[in-house]
Amino acid sequence: MSPIVRRKRKKFHIPAKYLLMILSGFCVLMMLFTFRTNLFDGPLKSVVGYAVIPFQRGFSRIGGYLSDRSKELAQLRDVLAQNQALQEQVDDLTMENNQLMQNQYELNNLRTLLELDETYSEYEKIGARIIASDTENWFYSFTIDKGKKDGVNVDCNVMAGSGLVGRVVSVGPNFAKVQSIISDTSNVSATVLATSENLIVEGDLQSVSSQGTIRFSQLSDLDNRVTVGDKVVTSSISDKYLPGILIGYISSINTSPDNLTKSGYLTPAVDFSHLEEVLVITQLKRTG
Repeated sequence: MSPIVRRKRKKFHIPAKYLLMILSGFCVLMMLFTFRTNLFDGPLKSVVGYAVIPFQRGFSRIGGYLSDRSKELAQLRDVLAQNQALQEQVDDLTMENNQLMQNQYELNNLRTLLELDETYSEYEKIGARIIASDTENWFYSFTIDKGKKDGVNVDCNVMAGSGLVGRVVSVGPNFAKVQSIISDTSNVSATVLATSENLIVEGDLQSVSSQGTIRFSQLSDLDNRVTVGDKVVTSSISDKYLPGILIGYISSINTSPDNLTKSGYLTPAVDFSHLEEVLVITQLKRTG
């Protein structure tokens, strides 16, 4: 005999989400019939009430919870919108404050240049802005936005802060390159203003970057009249620089081994780490 093949009956299964929907619908219908009609009276109504009221309370609590969360969500959205508006105001005020600080900084620079212009009123000058530098830290060599068409020539003296910056070493139609007095290849004939003693100011980038000072040498001071704090200006015997421009102040003095001259360091009158605008003296030193 052939084996009897028994087929398994497929069990009827309702997904949980549909069952919940059916029960919820049934409860709603029961509530409607119970409290909106008179179809169920007496014991049946009581039985239905016992069955429906707990669901009703549950739905009521759920509805209240969802209503509260909806209100909180609306409040949260309002708070976020207000916060966004306040943040935008803060950003605007920050930008305005930064702009004001920048304007104040530029105004102070212009005032300093104006005072410098008035101090050396005997020289013809034009203002210029630095547009490039060979280094980000110290302005030993840089390019300005004024050139030949503006009356700038090679060896024009350049000033900023309270005194001498350097001189123009090359010129284009609308730009010029400046070598500052802190450059290692720079030498400036100078004079101690109080005693008229001559000396040479030597560019020393390492000294400026480490100590903020510039070297000087060949100071003839046999009577020891030069003291710390004395002003040093460009000398009348310089072949590149106009006389009387402030270079800096004596900060230290050392006697040379031969006891004939002295050397030392001076604090420059210009902050060579923060330069933006300069004054260019358009007239040249006349050596003939």
